Amino acid sequence: MARINRLSTRLSNQIAAGEVVERPASVVKELLENSLDAGSTRLDVEVEQGGVKLIRVRDNGVGVDKDDLPLTIARHATSKIHDLDDLEGVATLGFRGEALASISSVARLNLTSSPDETGAGWCVQAEGRDMEAVLVPAAHPQGTTVEVRDLFFNTPARRKFLRTEKTEFSHLEEVIKRLALSHFQVGFNLRHNQRVVHALKPAYTEPEQDRRVASLCGPSFIENAVRLDTQVGELRLWGWLGLPTFSRSQADLQYFFVNGRSVKDRVVNHAVRQAYKDVMYHGRHAAFVLYLELDPTWVDVNVHPTKHEVRFRESRQVHDFLFRSLHRAIAELTPADMQQPAVQSNPVPASAIGFGDITRPGLTAPPSAPVTGQQAGEFREQGRLHLFNQPAERPSMVAETMQAYAGFHPSAAAPDPVMPDHNPEEMPPLGFAIAQLHGIYILSQNQHGLVVVDMHAAHERITYERLKTSWQEEKVRSQPLLVPLSMAVSSREADFADEHSIALEKLGFVIQRMGPETLLVREIPILLRSADVETLMRDLLSDIITHGSSDRIEHSINELLSTMACHGSVRANRKLTLPEMNGLLRDMEITERSGQCNHGRPTWTQMSLAELDKLFLRGR
Repeated sequence: MARINRLSTRLSNQIAAGEVVERPASVVKELLENSLDAGSTRLDVEVEQGGVKLIRVRDNGVGVDKDDLPLTIARHATSKIHDLDDLEGVATLGFRGEALASISSVARLNLTSSPDETGAGWCVQAEGRDMEAVLVPAAHPQGTTVEVRDLFFNTPARRKFLRTEKTEFSHLEEVIKRLALSHFQVGFNLRHNQRVVHALKPAYTEPEQDRRVASLCGPSFIENAVRLDTQVGELRLWGWLGLPTFSRSQADLQYFFVNGRSVKDRVVNHAVRQAYKDVMYHGRHAAFVLYLELDPTWVDVNVHPTKHEVRFRESRQVHDFLFRSLHRAIAELTPADMQQPAVQSNPVPASAIGFGDITRPGLTAPPSAPVTGQQAGEFREQGRLHLFNQPAERPSMVAETMQAYAGFHPSAAAPDPVMPDHNPEEMPPLGFAIAQLHGIYILSQNQHGLVVVDMHAAHERITYERLKTSWQEEKVRSQPLLVPLSMAVSSREADFADEHSIALEKLGFVIQRMGPETLLVREIPILLRSADVETLMRDLLSDIITHGSSDRIEHSINELLSTMACHGSVRANRKLTLPEMNGLLRDMEITERSGQCNHGRPTWTQMSLAELDKLFLRGR
């Protein structure tokens, strides 16, 4: 075996660079994080050839003194931590003190800085060889400029692993996008090959922040997202939550920040998936831009060289907070939240509601006197389109509307429907029904235009939510097994089941320990009598041991309730009366998650007047 030798400074830095500097995007991330930690309010980034040829970052931060400049490219040199206690609550983005040293070992680096407004500064240079800093005077305004040229020029093997210029730049742009989303008070400018890509001004107000999010994530996201802001104790969650109907085929529009740091964390991912589980179509992914703020001592950011991952010291508490906050926000989404404002002009009088005599649908006032279902208009059948030429209903029709509507609700699970209060001069979010199409869709007119409702999907969700409420109010009822189930488990699982027997009993499971690695299941939830009890029990124990909680029981019960709701809901091709249709619309407006059926498909859609005008070339 060869003798043990001390590695040279250059080689040790190049090894460290392999952890920190993966591609040009990694360089930009480290440089920008340093600039943000320096209190910069403006960041200018210029790159060439995807960042391989040149990366230049200029900021207006506090700058670096002449005497400290050589230390900027020295390994393990930093101003952000001084002792071990400082690692318990890191509040800066960068703190390891090795980024610039690693970068300078695999590229040609110039750092020019001035700590004041005199215009006099100094420049330190390094070119990946002996790592000795060379200081020269240089004119520079307050702040710092870092130039990185010819990345991996002295490590050709690393350079061969780089992708095309377009790919490398897309990674680099993504880094800037994440930092711009987490630092609204900072202006960002990005140029690639002398072309302006982003010019983002600081965003202080909510409308300015909305515009920045729209410019980075697309206007369609901000149009299909709701703003969230909730706080419990020292935990605060805020940001933009995409509507379930704005799901994606990939998880490419998910941004989560912890104390301003972009992270990917399994606790966070699990909480988000659970929150969207009941409204997201299979195989789809939610879209969100969310910010978690908490005491820095609650989170360990020193678990990965690139700082992409964190570890929560109270992961179960964080998980529960995230899940409950997001779950409640999604449940409270109403049709009004999910509608986009529409441009509208030339409203017509109330008498012009109905397909037969409409020339320009618009926002209409309800009639001056209540009307009955019989007075609503004569039912005509043309093919399978059911037309009702009738005025908009008033809230005074509540009793008759809901009485007719209750006829197709499962009587065992449906409480008396409650009609939301509406000002007689206002149109409810989903408007009033005017027709039924092919026995499947309800056509309704609201203040924005046309609403189309899948009546079976909508009623399925309403029935499902009522069944869940009924189940939760009755609590979990269990039944004894005729032959108790004996399970061979690990000693850890057996110990856990023994210690948490009371908690498991609340879930409907009565379990007895029969040996060091044997459990006996005596009772199970009554709704799960046909389930695979052993598999469910093993998954339940695994979830609780791993995550501190489990939703296996709730998930299994919900699947059964969903099936019951599907079979108990109004079927396609059933002809509904006008009061029945309007009753369904009113119920949708007060039912949680009514925008999606039990399987995650949308229950209704809106076509604005502007969209209809465009479709028929009106106004051209």
